[in-house]
Amino acid sequence: MKFITGIREKETVEISGLPAEDCEGKRVRVNGAVHTIRDMGDVAFVILRKREGLLQCVFEEGLTKCSFSDLKEAQTIEAEGIIRVEKRAPGGVELLLETVKILSEPAERLPFAVAKWKLPTTLETSLDYRAVSLRNIRERAKFRIQEGVVRGFRDFLYSQGFTEIHTPKIGAKSAEGGANLFRLEYFHRPAVLQQSPQFYKQMMVGVFDRVFETAPVFRAEKHSTRRHLNEYTSLDFEMGYIDGFEDIMGMETGYLQYMTGLLQRDYAKELKILGVTLPDVEKIPAVRFDVAKQLVSEKYGRQIRSPYDLEPEEEALAGRYFQEEYGADFVFITHYPSKKRPFYAMEDPEDPAYTLSFDLLFRGMEITTGGQRIHDYHRLLEKMQKRGVQTEGMEAYLAAFRYGMPPHGGLGIGLERLTMKLTGGDNVRETTLFPRDLSRLEP
Repeated sequence: MKFITGIREKETVEISGLPAEDCEGKRVRVNGAVHTIRDMGDVAFVILRKREGLLQCVFEEGLTKCSFSDLKEAQTIEAEGIIRVEKRAPGGVELLLETVKILSEPAERLPFAVAKWKLPTTLETSLDYRAVSLRNIRERAKFRIQEGVVRGFRDFLYSQGFTEIHTPKIGAKSAEGGANLFRLEYFHRPAVLQQSPQFYKQMMVGVFDRVFETAPVFRAEKHSTRRHLNEYTSLDFEMGYIDGFEDIMGMETGYLQYMTGLLQRDYAKELKILGVTLPDVEKIPAVRFDVAKQLVSEKYGRQIRSPYDLEPEEEALAGRYFQEEYGADFVFITHYPSKKRPFYAMEDPEDPAYTLSFDLLFRGMEITTGGQRIHDYHRLLEKMQKRGVQTEGMEAYLAAFRYGMPPHGGLGIGLERLTMKLTGGDNVRETTLFPRDLSRLEP
C-alpha cells in the first residue's frame, strides 16, 4: 500500500530557479514545449515555452546526444544540459543541450506561427484555434494580466472584511429583467440564466455585511460589437452599513489602487511584453450625469440626443474630456436618471428623477455600474409597483427586506472590458478566453 504525503519533488527546474549569478556551469534538467527552432547551421536555438516564459536552449552537433532532425515545433520535451550566462537570451541564461527526451509529438503542423511577436492571423481564426493561438507569448500575457486583475479583486476585498460567495446561475426570475434573457426549461419549469447576482448578493449583505463574487453572467443581447459579449465575467461586490454611494466608489478606487500596484510588482514582465502603461488611480474625478453630458456637448459640439443614458460615443468623448482637462484615465459618472436604472436603485432624495448610482468609465468605456440600493421593504415594494414589476418569483428576495436590511450598495465590473482597456485592445473578445457572442458557441 502507498500513502501520498504531499507534493512530489521534481528533478526538473523552472525558469525562476535559474538565476544567472548562481547557475553558471550547473547541470540542470528542464521540460517544456518547443516554441520555435532557429537553425544556424552547426548550432541551433531551441526555444522552450514554459509557464514562466521562454528558455533558450542551444543544440550543437556532437555535443547534444540526439538528432537535430528529431526536433520540431510543438513537441514537448525533457532536456538536460549546462547553464550558461547569455545576456541576449530571454532571462539572461541559456541551456547547452546534452540530452533530449521527447515526451509527446504533434499530430499535425501548427496552423500558424505562434512564435511570431504579433500573431499572424485574423481575430476570427485566432478564436477558431484558441488553444493554439494562446501559445503566442503576447496573447498569453493578456490573460496573465487578467489573472492579476481578479487576484487583486479577491485579495483587496478579503483585506477589507468581505466574504466570497457563490450564487446560482439558473433561476426562476432575473435581477435585471427585460427581454435580454436566455430562457430554458428546468425539469418542466421555465427558468432563466442569470444576468447578474444582484438579488443574491443583496440578500447576503443581511448575513455577512460585505460579500463579493467573481462569476459568469448572461445577456441575450443581439449585439455584434467590439464591447459586448453574451457571457462575460462580472466582478461583483455588495457592502452594508454604508453612509452613501460614495462609499462604494471609494471601495472601487481602493481596489484599483491595489490592483495596479499588484500588476506593477508581480506582472511587470507581462506589462513589458504588451507595452502597457498602467493608469493613474491616485484620485478619480466624479461628475454628475447631466453635467458630464453638457460638458461633452459644449466642448465637442455634440448634440444631446438621449437625456437618459450615455451613448458609446458620449462615453468616449467623456473619457477624452477628463483626460484632456485633468489627465484622468478613469471618471465616475454619477446620478443616472431613474428611468434607466433598475427598481432597486435608490433615488436621490433631492431629486427623485435621478438615482444615487454611478458608472465608472475607463479610457472612454463603461466598465462598472453600481450604486446605493433601496433597503427599506415598504419603499422597495412601492418602487416595484410604480414600475409594474411583479413580485412573483421574488418572495425569497423580498423576505430579506421584510426582516430588516442595513443601508447598502454595490457594483459589478466587467472583467473582459477592464482587461481590454488595460492592455490596449480593441475588441473585448481579444481578452476573453473562449468568447460567447451572437455567432460563436465554439470552441
